[in-house]
Amino acid sequence: MNIQKKKVFVGVSGGVDSSVSAALLKDQGYDVVGVFIRTWTPEWIECTWRDERRDSMRVCAHLDIPFLECDAVDAYKKGVADYMISEYRAGRVPNPDVMCNREVKFGAFWEFAKARGADFIATGHYARITKGDSGELKVESYKVKSKNENPNSLLATSYHLQAGADSAKDQSYFLWTLNKEDLSHTLFPIGHLEKSDVRKLAEKYRLPTATKKDSQGVCFIGEIDMKEFLKHYIETSPGTVLDESGAVIGNHDGAFLFALGERHGFTITKKGSDDPRYFVVAKDMEKNTITVSENPPHESKESHTTYTLIRTNMRIIPDFQKRYKAQIRYHGEFFDVKVLDNTLTFLQPLLISPGQSVVVYDGDLCLGGGIIQ
Repeated sequence: MNIQKKKVFVGVSGGVDSSVSAALLKDQGYDVVGVFIRTWTPEWIECTWRDERRDSMRVCAHLDIPFLECDAVDAYKKGVADYMISEYRAGRVPNPDVMCNREVKFGAFWEFAKARGADFIATGHYARITKGDSGELKVESYKVKSKNENPNSLLATSYHLQAGADSAKDQSYFLWTLNKEDLSHTLFPIGHLEKSDVRKLAEKYRLPTATKKDSQGVCFIGEIDMKEFLKHYIETSPGTVLDESGAVIGNHDGAFLFALGERHGFTITKKGSDDPRYFVVAKDMEKNTITVSENPPHESKESHTTYTLIRTNMRIIPDFQKRYKAQIRYHGEFFDVKVLDNTLTFLQPLLISPGQSVVVYDGDLCLGGGIIQ
């Protein structure tokens, strides 16, 4: 491939990771365009996107590359915010960052870039893409597709998603929805690097964002209290806290606010001399109750070994006889699992909230994932 003829649109967020990504790609000879992705922000949250756009513009000016702005306000509002609110309202626990990647960064942004002649898009994710002959893989699944993907035009080359080299920063968990078509036009320039090396490169390139702190919180919105966010869009009403025998032992502000396994946010009024630590093990949305247990979540009678996935996207069909690792939350513990179609069988009981993303790995190779039904 003649890199000098390839145009890549880089999502520059105003942070150090995307800034270094743009710098590296320019050094490698790509025709680089920096793009700030503008998304929806709740009117009651302090506006920071203008500051991030300013930093993005400064980076592009420093690197002497064009700067564009992609309007993804509607894509974010409908595909991320509205989805998140509707899922919580139904008693489920979604992952907004997963949907942000699917609908915005690898959806609306790619459509924006492709319409303007881009061969690739690139982001500052800590993940890696590798290529190999399709014969290396078993049958591939395309249950989650990009909007304009042609299911009959499968690529001859197989694209693999691997965890980032820096395990502390790996973001492959958030990228499980990406299919082969997505990976074929995506670059992750810093996926092979440690975060400390990215910082050093930022200093080497004298980037304006070299010493900027990493952003935290929900994709594009930042640090927010999720319960406070939800209370702006879902009416809350007080409910009761039950123990596993069904006795009322406390109260809470709304059952939809809780994830299974959570141990904060509710009040226990029936107290003793040696109060135990309680975990949420069940919730009834119609009755607006949550049930708590003194036992750790995996020891609760509500825990299971078998779960069903929906919206499944497995780039490699797992071998049911083989044991894999599954991650049920970002940077969470890895659990042994066997996979058959859309059914996960864990080797130990687990308590997983409906709506939660589960991602399956074979070593550092990310096979794909799905959402708990």
